[in-house]
Amino acid sequence: MNQRTRAGIAAVLVLGLTAACGDGGSGSGSGKKLKMGIAVPNNSLNFAREMYQGATAAAQHAGNIDFKVVGPPNTDGPAEVQLFQNLVVTHRDGVVLFNLDPPIFTRPAAQAVGQGVPVVALDTAPTPGSKVDFFVGTDNYELGGLLAQAAVKKLGAGAKGTVVIGQTDLGVPVLDNRVKGIKETFAKLAPGIRTAGPFHTYSDPAQNYNAWIAQVHAHPDALAFLGVGDADSYDLAKIKQQEKGKYLTAGFDVDPKTLQAVKDGTNFAGIDPEHFLKGYISTAVLAQYVRDGKKLPKGWFKTPGQVVDSGNIDQVIAREKTPQAAYDTYKPQIDKLMSDIGANIRPLSEAR
Repeated sequence: MNQRTRAGIAAVLVLGLTAACGDGGSGSGSGKKLKMGIAVPNNSLNFAREMYQGATAAAQHAGNIDFKVVGPPNTDGPAEVQLFQNLVVTHRDGVVLFNLDPPIFTRPAAQAVGQGVPVVALDTAPTPGSKVDFFVGTDNYELGGLLAQAAVKKLGAGAKGTVVIGQTDLGVPVLDNRVKGIKETFAKLAPGIRTAGPFHTYSDPAQNYNAWIAQVHAHPDALAFLGVGDADSYDLAKIKQQEKGKYLTAGFDVDPKTLQAVKDGTNFAGIDPEHFLKGYISTAVLAQYVRDGKKLPKGWFKTPGQVVDSGNIDQVIAREKTPQAAYDTYKPQIDKLMSDIGANIRPLSEAR
C-alpha cells in the first residue's frame, strides 16, 4: 500500500474532523473562523478521494476554516443527499457539492442556496433548478476525445475493427460526455473503427471486473477496450494480463493500480482529469469569495486534464505519492488559475 493510499484511507477514517490550521497561505487566519465542507458520492474510490484531498488542502491553506468531508462508503445518491443536507446545516459558510446523480440534488441544493448557503458544484454540472450558478470541472467531452486520439495513434487512422466502450454509471453526465467524445473522435479520425457500447460496467470493482470479463469474451476480435470510469482502467489491465490479450486497454483516473498498468505497458495510456486540482480550486474560490464578502461568480470554471503515457508516467506517480506532493506539483497551475478567476470562467451552458 503506497503513501497516497494510506493517506486516503486515513482521510476516510477521520471524516468529520476539521482542517482548521492553515500553513500561512493567502488569507490564513483572516476574519472569523469559517465552517465549510464538501460532499462526495463515495469516500472510497480514487477519483472522489483525490477531490476531497484537494479541497481539504485548499481549506488548510486558506486558514481558519473548520472543513468537513462527507460521503457514503460506496456510491449511493440518496445517502449522499442526506449527508449533504446535514452538512449545509452544520457548515453554513459554504459547501462544495460533487455528485453523480444531479436530478436528485436539484431540490436539496436549491433549498441550501435559498437559505443563504453558498454552494459550488464540482465535477458534475448543476441542474438549472438547483440555483447553483458556479461550477468547477473539466471538459469531459474533450477528455474522451483525448483517449480516442491516443488510441488512434496506436492503431493507425486506417485501422478497421471494433472498439468496445464501458461506462461505470450509465446516465451520469460526466461519463456520458466522455463516451460521446470517444465515439465522435473515432468517427472523425478513424472511420473504419466501429465503437460498441457503452456497456454498463459498474463502479464497484468486483462488479466491474465481471462486466468486463463478459465483454472481452463477447468481443474476442476487438481492437481495444476503453472505459470511462475509475475501476475500468485497472480491471481491464488485470483481465488483459490474465488472458494475455493482444488488444489495447485504457481508461480514466490515477488509481495506483491504473498508474502501474501504464508504467508496465499493460494499458497504453490513461486519462487524468486532475481531480486534486479541481477539488482545490473549488474550495479556494469558495473560501476567497466568502471571506471577501462577495457572491460566488457565475459560470463554468474549466480546469485541465491530460493524457498519461510512457512519457510522463514517472512524474504522475511521483505526484500521487502524497497529498503534499500533489499540491507541490499543481502549485504553478493553482497560482495561474487563481490569479485571474474571471478569465477562466465560461458560460455554464457550455459545460460538458
